[in-house]
Amino acid sequence: MFKHIKVDKMTYEEAIKFIHSTYKFGSKLGLQNITKLTELLGNPQDSYKIIHVAGTNGKGSTCSMIHDVLMASGYKTGLFTSPFLEEFTERIQVNKKHIDRDSLARITDLVKSKIKIMINEGYNHPTEFEVVTAIGFKYFQEQKIDFLILEVGLGGRFDATNVVKNTVVSVISSISYDHMEYLGDTLEKIAFEKAGIIKENSKVVVYPQDENIINTIKNVAIKRNAKVYETYKENIIKIKSDLTGQWFKYLKTDVLNLPEAKINFLGDHQLYNTLTALRALEIVKESGYNITEESILNGLKNCKFAGRFEIIHQDPVIVLDGGHNIDGIKYFSRTVKENFKGNKIILFFGMLTDKNPEDVLPYILPLCKKIYTLTPDSPRAMDAGDLACLIKKHSDLDVTALNDYSKIIPILKGINKNEYVAFSGSFYMIGKVRTLLKKNSLRLLSKEMN
Repeated sequence: MFKHIKVDKMTYEEAIKFIHSTYKFGSKLGLQNITKLTELLGNPQDSYKIIHVAGTNGKGSTCSMIHDVLMASGYKTGLFTSPFLEEFTERIQVNKKHIDRDSLARITDLVKSKIKIMINEGYNHPTEFEVVTAIGFKYFQEQKIDFLILEVGLGGRFDATNVVKNTVVSVISSISYDHMEYLGDTLEKIAFEKAGIIKENSKVVVYPQDENIINTIKNVAIKRNAKVYETYKENIIKIKSDLTGQWFKYLKTDVLNLPEAKINFLGDHQLYNTLTALRALEIVKESGYNITEESILNGLKNCKFAGRFEIIHQDPVIVLDGGHNIDGIKYFSRTVKENFKGNKIILFFGMLTDKNPEDVLPYILPLCKKIYTLTPDSPRAMDAGDLACLIKKHSDLDVTALNDYSKIIPILKGINKNEYVAFSGSFYMIGKVRTLLKKNSLRLLSKEMN
């Protein structure tokens, strides 16, 4: 007689611990591991239509807009993004609902069992991002989604997401200097890596940017017999804006004929992200899918993306922005100047050491009347005290290092209602701040954060 052997199911907490434990395997660009892992899972990424999005800045906003329009069009739509702000489950969503904890635990356990097979066959252990990508692909298959909006993690050519074989359309957002140790020290080299997501005989939409970048992408596309769809800034004009968002007119009318529309994002760069998303949606429509003007208007109207110049309170104005590299900080600076009516800001600032904090200071310092530095929740974080010392070398501003996030609360309580407050410099910082503010029932805090 056989004894019944009880098999313990992995818990959510155990799943998160296992996923994060794979951080020690680093960031290894290449497709060998993810190809093997997805094969062992039955190649779930082949089960749905994919829109693949690469770039340095604007990926998340562009992905969210495309996702929300497809959802408004009646399609069951998955969204895979990184990093997360507050909860890991944000990274894997279907129709704006995060993956549930039980599914995450169960699929992580399955992926872990496949990794054991890989290692026994002589493969390297997958990296954290490869593990998360595999989990997402499997969950989306189980959910029987129609479309997956797939955000690249790092680069493109050798990113784990590039295991996908076919795309309805690829999208390349704004490209700037970031992750240069992996992607190269020129914009052309970085663009080449991002263009690696272009598939044979496919279609790719490109954000309006430097001609050299676009030409690099075109050269890759030519080799793969892919068609490049450029976007042009003159095809979108801003009608007006306030702290709730921007109203615009889309002037390209050969596929879509939109009336005046609104997005809940601030900054010219977000208009151009919208332009890029609309061009991609035109291609989806021309591919035979039911994308209407009404679904676009509804999708954009309902699209919100936490941590992208997110106004969480007015009187005083409090904004959370995840600008974390030179171009992201430039966008933040321009948006502050445009929308804060010349008022100097009280800035809570933290950055990672590998994002070159000193390089962004010329864009940050002129905006500020007071700076508080914080240490982002990352092993790559620059210490708040060291960042404060760096700022003091370049400015006479009042700078205070905070060694405890809880100190933010009494500071905010003491701020006058006519002040402008911003948190910026790192997603790892603003995610922690966002959680802190939601947990504190202050007069200052907006119910819209929930």
